[in-house]
Amino acid sequence: MKACTPTLAPAPLAIDNLQVDYRQRRVLQGLTLPPLAPGRLLALVGPNGAGKSTLLRALSGLVAARGQVRFGASELLTLPAAQRARQVAFMPQLGAAGGSLTVLEATLVAMHGLATASPARAMQALEQLGMAPLAMQPLAHLSGGQRQMAALAQVMVRDCPIVLLDEPVSALDLAHQWQVMQTVQQLAHAGRIVIVVLHDLSLAAQWADDIALLQAGRLCAFGPPQQTITPERLRAAYGVNARVRSCEQGRLFVLVDGPAGPHPQPPVQTAWSG
Repeated sequence: MKACTPTLAPAPLAIDNLQVDYRQRRVLQGLTLPPLAPGRLLALVGPNGAGKSTLLRALSGLVAARGQVRFGASELLTLPAAQRARQVAFMPQLGAAGGSLTVLEATLVAMHGLATASPARAMQALEQLGMAPLAMQPLAHLSGGQRQMAALAQVMVRDCPIVLLDEPVSALDLAHQWQVMQTVQQLAHAGRIVIVVLHDLSLAAQWADDIALLQAGRLCAFGPPQQTITPERLRAAYGVNARVRSCEQGRLFVLVDGPAGPHPQPPVQTAWSG
């Protein structure tokens, strides 16, 4: 991997009319998001098949896409792969078993080409995630949750200005979920653009600055959690009757009471109006 500089995102990320086709089916239907500002954590939520993972894979160059993705003076969709890798770090849902590489070796490989590459820097990232005791363990010997933590360490040490994380807490217990989300929030608030796919709406509401609610490859809602996670929008996007409540600390949580019957048409937002 090449060095990912600068660490801080110099400009917003603008996604306009993004289209992705897969197996003769349009997965992203001309998706447009408002400019994503550095320093904010965006959570992508929505039902299965809404296009959340596809969006991350398109931004990272793993699937072909049409439209515009502007980052500063660059058009990411047309950047050569090596140049895009300097700007975008992507963590898939569950990393490969990793063969015989140890956790530390895999983290050092992720730092290849970085001026700051060193075992000390790799260990710092592993310690931050509580993975230092497993540094010399082969990736193949780790549990799924431990591999997720190792993969996040590999993303952290690359210091890319755009960080894309696909369900980084799906295999983690409650304590490690909190640890990972705190780290992800810190990555964003240090000045990066961070986009994370989450299925747990309460977790998204607790940690994200903004939430993008997707359904059928389209944007249904975008904004702070209090504006995007509402019973009406959950019914439209997920087809459920749900209650949205606040705890004593003002954090939102969602209680699902059951199916709402056939899915109504979601309130499609074809363009961002501010």
